Amino acid sequence: MISEKSWKDPSLYLNEIHVEESCIKLDYTREILKRADLPFTVIPDRADPEGIIGEYPANLMQGKHHLLLCRNRGHFFKPCPGTKEYRCCDYQVLNTGMGCPMDCVYCILQAYLNKPWLTFFVNRDDLLCEMKKAFRAEPDRFFRIGTGEFTDSMALDRITGLSKILVEFMAKQRQAVLELKTKSAVIDNLKGLTHNGRTVLAWSLNATTVMHKEEIRCATLDERLEAAAQCAEWGYKLAFHFDPIVDHPGWKTGYEETITKLYRCVPAEQIVWISLGALRYLPSLKVIATERFPQSRIFYKEFIEGLDNKKRYFRPRRVALYRHIYSLLKQGASAQTIIYFCMESDEIWQDVMGFIPEEKGGIPQMLDRAVNGGK
Repeated sequence: MISEKSWKDPSLYLNEIHVEESCIKLDYTREILKRADLPFTVIPDRADPEGIIGEYPANLMQGKHHLLLCRNRGHFFKPCPGTKEYRCCDYQVLNTGMGCPMDCVYCILQAYLNKPWLTFFVNRDDLLCEMKKAFRAEPDRFFRIGTGEFTDSMALDRITGLSKILVEFMAKQRQAVLELKTKSAVIDNLKGLTHNGRTVLAWSLNATTVMHKEEIRCATLDERLEAAAQCAEWGYKLAFHFDPIVDHPGWKTGYEETITKLYRCVPAEQIVWISLGALRYLPSLKVIATERFPQSRIFYKEFIEGLDNKKRYFRPRRVALYRHIYSLLKQGASAQTIIYFCMESDEIWQDVMGFIPEEKGGIPQMLDRAVNGGK
């Protein structure tokens, strides 16, 4: 299952591109096709790409070789779909596409989506206009925005060049910051850009064993941290996400190895936030993932149904995982770095960190202050 080939750039997994007929004459579409240098076919609007056989999710691996360039006919910009039962960081999702060429065993997209191919939206002018409209509608609000909800922010950036468009757009915004979150090491398009501190580059990290066994076609830990260090040299603020934290044999050593290497490679003072979240999943994900990855054992621990109807580790086990990892992170973290939980209760915050978010103004305010230098 694990290849020795480097997957710093998972877009190399693509074999074919499909373009909706109404998009083929767009300048942005032509740019992407030129950079990709792959065979492409033009299909009717709203049609499914041809050449992918079988039913979902059995054809998911095959589908990941195919990229559909089309219009987003819905909203680009919307609130993160958190749940009221757990503390949410209140960021806004910028939906740039669907699906990912990487293939993590625990990826929730396997259960959220029902199409095997990757999708990228090429009506970029509509995307930017929608963001401008949102900013004008709430001039006194500060927006934290992420593109990594339904796809990886940078996995296709070699051919889409979207990061350059977004970074240069965000550099002119005073009331917003963009987080580009990835498991790749695709950063070439970020070099030399005037970003004005309005873009945060973020990497998902995990224990070394989990990264090796459960994160397929992803950059290695060393590749991710080398990319992060380079972005730090270019002046970008950084973030890291330990989510999902996976309970597995040797987990203490695995997370310690990752965190030790993180602080050895990356300047702690440029890390604005680090999130923690234990493995949680929709029941339908276990059915799909165990069928696709029968060698994985991560879904065979003890779980309980949470208030959001997702399976979670029992609270004492989550607390044990969090306390150890939080302690390791605090040892090397800058005083300005915010370490926070993604979708956890006040009880967990109190048990692990000794406070609840409201005591510090709430998670959104904590993160806003971190990225704005404490203001």
